[in-house]
Amino acid sequence: MSEAAGQGTRCGRIVIAGRPNVGKSTLLNRMLGVHLAATAPKPQTTRHRILGVRTEGDTQMVFIDTPGIHGRQKRLLNRRINRAAIAALADADLVLFVIEAGKWRGEDEAVLARLRDLPVPVVLVVNKVDRVRDKTRLLPFLAEVGERGDFAEIVPLSAFREKSVRRLLEVIRRHLPEQPFLYEPDTLTDRSMRFLSAELVREQLMQALQAEVPYSVAVEVESFREQPHRIDISALIYVERDSQKKIVIGEKGRVLKHVGSVARQRIAALAGKPVHLKLWVKVKPGWADDPRWLDRLDVEGEAGP
Repeated sequence: MSEAAGQGTRCGRIVIAGRPNVGKSTLLNRMLGVHLAATAPKPQTTRHRILGVRTEGDTQMVFIDTPGIHGRQKRLLNRRINRAAIAALADADLVLFVIEAGKWRGEDEAVLARLRDLPVPVVLVVNKVDRVRDKTRLLPFLAEVGERGDFAEIVPLSAFREKSVRRLLEVIRRHLPEQPFLYEPDTLTDRSMRFLSAELVREQLMQALQAEVPYSVAVEVESFREQPHRIDISALIYVERDSQKKIVIGEKGRVLKHVGSVARQRIAALAGKPVHLKLWVKVKPGWADDPRWLDRLDVEGEAGP
């Protein structure tokens, strides 16, 4: 914990909550100014709680990006993802409840039910307003969702517009408690580069693969060697069936090469040095229902001070 303190210093844990695929991880990355959390246009891309720290002047924002809270919990993996997201709420000083503009679903209502009795402010973030074609529908939608809960504020935005993100950061600051920083000012995350590397490889698999295959994929970094001028990484990609292995590798290895190339660039940008990345694919039937394997892959997102 940082000793940074002083009268007027503001700091708090901001939990980003919502159903899957509303743009929580993209929003986190935009607020931090770096690509920290895995993003993909598919539900349940996030499997772990990701902590990101933004320190600016006398304010430190400790963001906790949670997996999407969802109703489909057939597999142990899904039940653990839900549990991690719900458990994060207990540590919040402020909650950002993220929904998609123009869309209110049963899963949004289920998330809101979890938030109603929290003893902290809840800011409703209406994301993806740029995707609403008929702008005349936006104000009535904001009025409708605003009546569903006792929100501290309602912030419509597009996570890809800097002005929108800056306005949200100003709202967050107003609702943070006055207290010392939790982390040193230069801290970005409490996650290791080894963990983040696995997540960035899985992100590219989610981007590249279609249908149900991405949800049967896990990534484990087998070897991580950081040298003065580069990082050497060897990672295992686990799938549940031989047919999935062939899809992940692709014809003449094209899919795996593409995934490795883009992931390597992402990791290098985050680490600030060149990366040498080797990827291997193995079949591990039923890993998503095996508690020992989920423990090994840290699929509960336990992190934080």
